[in-house]
Amino acid sequence: MLQIPYIKENRDLVIERFTKRNLDLTKTIDEILSLDEQRKATQQSMDHDLAEGNKLAKQIGDLYKSGKAEEANVLKEQTKSLKEKSNEEKAKLQEIEEAQQNLLYQLPNVPNEIVPKGNTDADNKIVEEHGNVVTFDFEALPHWDLAKQYGLIDFEVGVKISGAGFPVYTGKGAKLQRALINFFLDEAENAGYSEVIPPHLVNEASGYGTGQLPDKEGQMYHVGVDDLYLIPTAEVPITNIYRDVILKESDFPIKNSGYTPCFRREAGSYGKDVRGLNRLHQFDKVEIVQIQHPSKSYEALNDMVKHVSGILDKLGLQYRIALLCGGDLGFTSALTYDFEVYSAAQNRWLEVSSVSNFEAFQANRLKLRFKNTEGKTELAHTLNGSALALPRIMAALLENNQVEDGVNIPEVLFPYTKFQKID
Repeated sequence: MLQIPYIKENRDLVIERFTKRNLDLTKTIDEILSLDEQRKATQQSMDHDLAEGNKLAKQIGDLYKSGKAEEANVLKEQTKSLKEKSNEEKAKLQEIEEAQQNLLYQLPNVPNEIVPKGNTDADNKIVEEHGNVVTFDFEALPHWDLAKQYGLIDFEVGVKISGAGFPVYTGKGAKLQRALINFFLDEAENAGYSEVIPPHLVNEASGYGTGQLPDKEGQMYHVGVDDLYLIPTAEVPITNIYRDVILKESDFPIKNSGYTPCFRREAGSYGKDVRGLNRLHQFDKVEIVQIQHPSKSYEALNDMVKHVSGILDKLGLQYRIALLCGGDLGFTSALTYDFEVYSAAQNRWLEVSSVSNFEAFQANRLKLRFKNTEGKTELAHTLNGSALALPRIMAALLENNQVEDGVNIPEVLFPYTKFQKID
């Protein structure tokens, strides 16, 4: 959530940056600022009335002590009127603050200056490409056919148990899935991340804290009876560990990783792009989260990008890194890099990771602060990244490493899978 002082001091810049998202939010910005003026005026009036009430209370006390009860009773009538006015102002102030808060919740984060303007993922800027093109001298199969042929994933049983988008991993498919999770967690530990096993359901305050709520697109699963939400990513519970916390500068950097299943409704998803593991309602992911000093957050973002690159290099996958344009940027993000691996059998790029800097946007919602060297309180910066999401990594590994008589396993996974080939 954006801070009022920041909006006030940078009104024109904020409005201009939102055009990178193809949004004209001038009316909303000005309404927020107008409400803030109303809030200040109402607060000043309340403060004045409170001071007047305190002054009258002293006078009334003195009059009673002097035996001037009649004069004291006249002043008591004045205090009664002041109290009624104060109650009205208090209700008005609450109404103004709620209206302002609701508008602030609707504002996305301000894009960083380097974010390119654009409408869709077609306008994202490819900043790096790594790895070699995979070619076959036989007819390559997509991962859903390989999964069926070698008994790795049963999509039909998943439909029977839950519905489309809930695959059942079996045999070496299950072992490969677990191997990838452990490999990703070990890589995170080696990079200085402390592992967390968080809850898989969160309350409303947690959803608001990291910006998943208000849920405009209806992508979160809601457990109505208990008013809890299934997590769309481990970012939500891990970052909320630090909600309402005041840190010391010496606490930075805070680096956490966590493996969780993730749940997304993916409303409106259909067609060939959702076949197999390409788009699921439940999937596994290892997340990395950093809480950083504002002066270090973009350095941390670059380190997180290098971390994800290192994992993909070790897996031997062809991948590219895209700087997201404003139209493709997430609601809470100031800047995001997407990682895409190439699926040789599907002849398309598959997104496997997003690494984002939210700057102070989440921290303001979370009330996540720190004491600087001067003893003043500041908002921290939050960052997160997928390191990595499993489904499309699994898809690319199966498709890109297939041979005529099976699928070869990357050497880095041998200690985890305990087998070198699927056949």
